[in-house]
Amino acid sequence: MKYDIIVLGSGPGGYVTAIRASQLGFKVAVIEKESLGGVCLNWGCIPTKALLKSAQVFDYLKHAADYGLIVDSFDKDFGAVINRSRGVADGMSKGVQFLMKKNKIDVIEGYGTLKPGKKVAVKAADGTVTEYNADHIIIATGARSRELPNLPQDGKKVIGYRQAMSLPTQPKKMIVVGSGAIGVEFASFYNSMGTEVTIVEFMPNVVPVEDEDVSKQFERSLKKAGIKVMTNSSVERIDASGAGVKAYVKTAKGEEVLEADILLSAVGIKTNIENIGLEEVGIATDRDKILVNDYCQTNVPGYYAIGDVTPGQALAHVASAEGILCVEKIKGLHVEPIDYGNVPGCTYANPEIASVGLTEKQAKEKGYELKIGKFPFTASGKAKAAGTPDGFVKVIFDAKYGEWLGCHMIGAGVTEMISEAVVARKLETTGHEILKAIHPHPTMSEAVMEAVADAYGEVIHL
Repeated sequence: MKYDIIVLGSGPGGYVTAIRASQLGFKVAVIEKESLGGVCLNWGCIPTKALLKSAQVFDYLKHAADYGLIVDSFDKDFGAVINRSRGVADGMSKGVQFLMKKNKIDVIEGYGTLKPGKKVAVKAADGTVTEYNADHIIIATGARSRELPNLPQDGKKVIGYRQAMSLPTQPKKMIVVGSGAIGVEFASFYNSMGTEVTIVEFMPNVVPVEDEDVSKQFERSLKKAGIKVMTNSSVERIDASGAGVKAYVKTAKGEEVLEADILLSAVGIKTNIENIGLEEVGIATDRDKILVNDYCQTNVPGYYAIGDVTPGQALAHVASAEGILCVEKIKGLHVEPIDYGNVPGCTYANPEIASVGLTEKQAKEKGYELKIGKFPFTASGKAKAAGTPDGFVKVIFDAKYGEWLGCHMIGAGVTEMISEAVVARKLETTGHEILKAIHPHPTMSEAVMEAVADAYGEVIHL
């Protein structure tokens, strides 16, 4: 069985890679051990957004009076919320199946192991092993929830993100360890549903990769929503022998014991690079990542890697972009390396967070002289009318040349707004050009223009 390209894994990196390769005229196969679409479509990006949408609708019902509406009675059906999320995920996975057929891509079900000589051995569910050959093999096996020695997951009381999406009953109390995107999205969802949530974060700020102003605003929003936040804290050990789980938390003031029904460990991800044949082929790794060059090529000719298994950002859109770049390079097209400094990050909690480029602290550390502007949504007519005035847009420019160094947003719907900054930075747009590009009124997105105006001392609505 000979192919031009075999892709190992069918997540948003793998299946996008396969489709682009097929468009370029390659004979392509995808190997998948579980479900087409990988973690993102089945247990990550998509179903979590379905859960968060249910939470948002529930929040609207709770605050109907704020909009002049009378809702006499309403309630939630936690099981139905979970089922809706699973239904959305299943529908998306079926959509990928359709795309595979449409693009004449062979889907090989089973566990793939790399072999020398550009081969992959696939073990099917019945135990039979079949070997496949290709001119190019692309590794896109993704990642899973990372387990810490002091937080062993039993899948029932101490869980990862996968179990958090399909709990049979809603917990009354939940501890979330880690305040990255995964942790705070689940914290938002369960809090909105009525669960008492505590977040434990080792770093001084929640969402620690974000600009400090965003982190502080977000912590205020979490507390306002009734979520307990413990920063500069770490779970040293747990006890799950009783009916629930006890977490022994080390804080600046000493040890504190938290009790809950469920503890969600959201302390990062672990790449799926074990037992896939890397050692046998001789593919180099470092600190749990496959080493690649600017075009996703490993140290062994004919073998490539994209997505979470490589050192770039572990984001679905990064994996997709890397896969497209990889196969276009194989085809011989002119491609440019990915600018990892211009990758947007989005967190879909309540409120949403979106950012791209340097934080204020990073820009100062690099020695830039800065122009910084900020526009709060409390001054936005659209945000006030929508009942979502919390948050702001913050922009950072190089004072000397006008280069847009960073953009940081927190508020309702900002994940839909960040692309303006991404495209503008790609085109090397200056602050003056953004300022003179007319933005529609009233919109949330005009806050970008207003923030730029603030940076240059020309803001009108502050």
